[in-house]
Amino acid sequence: MANEDTVALAAVGPRLRALRHQRGTTLTQLADLTGISVSTLSRLESGTRKPTLELLLPLARAYQVQLDELVDAPATGDPRVRPKPIVMHGITFLPLTRRPGGMQAFKLIFPPDAPIGDRTQQTHEGYEWLYVLSGRLRLLLGENDLTLTSGEVAEFDTRIPHRILNPGPGAAEALVLFGPQGERLHVRARPAASDKG
Repeated sequence: MANEDTVALAAVGPRLRALRHQRGTTLTQLADLTGISVSTLSRLESGTRKPTLELLLPLARAYQVQLDELVDAPATGDPRVRPKPIVMHGITFLPLTRRPGGMQAFKLIFPPDAPIGDRTQQTHEGYEWLYVLSGRLRLLLGENDLTLTSGEVAEFDTRIPHRILNPGPGAAEALVLFGPQGERLHVRARPAASDKG
């Protein structure tokens, strides 16, 4: 049994590296997100640092996966997803899928008083599908400025500069599906004038 545990622990590093590469995240970005130093993350991935619960818990949260996926624990047979809310920029994200890579589903809750902040449209690789459950959402997509209401759906290539806002007056809720690369970090869309080659 001890040998099986050693083999399982040795597989954690390559699994962490593969997951980070799938997400298109750098060690520095992951360090900023988890509070774990770059050198510790690097040693974890190379297998020279033993994975501990103290290190794996923030990594599971950062990757939005169950802890057992990081250590390849046997399936428990319970298919239910128990979403853990993540709040970013005032918006609550509830992950509805557990597997890294592939299609990712989220329920998003946009409060009416969420800080608007920077209205810069963003881009990333992939595809996005958005269904408004309740309230109203404003979708800035390229040159288009659209207001979506309950029951409306939008589908778009995420390489087109975009931003989603809640114009109010109440909270808005939506289901969002991202294509295989849609979970990658957003990057600011550059104005057309700066795209000179």
